[in-house]
Amino acid sequence: MITSMYFNDIKDFINLEIGIKRFQGNIERFHFNPITLNEYSRKFFPNIETFHIYKYNDKIFNDGRIFKKVIWYLVSYSKYLKEKEQGNICKNIKYTKSDRKSYGNTIPLEVKSLGYECFYECSSLTTINIPTSITKLGDCCFNRCSSLTTIKIPSSVSEIGDGCFYECKSLTSMNIDNLQYISKERIFMNEPVLVRIKIPENLQTINGKNIEKKDINEFIIPSSITKLGKCCFYECPTLTSINIPSSISKLGYECFDGCSSLKSIKIPSSINKIGFNCFNECSSLTSINIPSSINELGNYCFYKCSSLKSINISSSITSFGDGCFYGCGCEEELKKNKRIPRNCFDRGW
Repeated sequence: MITSMYFNDIKDFINLEIGIKRFQGNIERFHFNPITLNEYSRKFFPNIETFHIYKYNDKIFNDGRIFKKVIWYLVSYSKYLKEKEQGNICKNIKYTKSDRKSYGNTIPLEVKSLGYECFYECSSLTTINIPTSITKLGDCCFNRCSSLTTIKIPSSVSEIGDGCFYECKSLTSMNIDNLQYISKERIFMNEPVLVRIKIPENLQTINGKNIEKKDINEFIIPSSITKLGKCCFYECPTLTSINIPSSISKLGYECFDGCSSLKSIKIPSSINKIGFNCFNECSSLTSINIPSSINELGNYCFYKCSSLKSINISSSITSFGDGCFYGCGCEEELKKNKRIPRNCFDRGW
């Protein structure tokens, strides 16, 4: 029964009972549905008392002995309060901009994430407590909170959205529980995903210490990191070279976009895709070796790499993005390769 909770399809449950005699009656033991149900699969779970709703468009049943629902998809705080009144449970609660206007600036402990523009232009906000239940700060979450002076980001936060602290002109102090690295322009944080956020314009101290200017080309990626987040090294003009460890499985889009001094980089075989704008306008990049593990080149991934004179095109690459070689130093040579579609040389934009 414990093992079958991880099944994805009703066929797996049926095959288990058909194939092994001593497991007959397994489905009947469940008092909740471990998978999404439809009209066909509902009849195989006759003793459900708690109905689990995994996705927004799941078929919902109110028949039999069902007396409680458990909602797993993302719901607003106001939706959670309505469901709670009916005795239902919500597992993934987001505090939205509308919720904040209705219930105030204190983030409820039940909330797991802050939504898009949650505190946008909240000029009365001077300080805020982010509870350890929060794992994500949405895009533009504290955008234009002009009176916000200090903030503490707990180690539970694994994702900070774009423009999260944009134009927080009074924000001078920030505490981050899981700080990895500080440069003049940005903060790198949150293992095992290396997430980059730009330092707010007037920020003076982080974790009680004055911000220290460090040359970004000193940065070493720890082997514990498994993913480089979107825009992670975006426009780091002093980055000349970097070694990506084999622990990295994904490069976020625009990861090295605008790294104008980047001359060399080694891509490990643990990566299978070079994403959108990944090396866009890396004008000092002279050569790159694409491992045979790569099967996709994203749109504009080597756009305007004007110094790129050498690049190997492996037979493993089956998908070429628009404009991925436009403006490259080896563009004319690449055009001779009949495997490369013509759209790879389009200017786009």
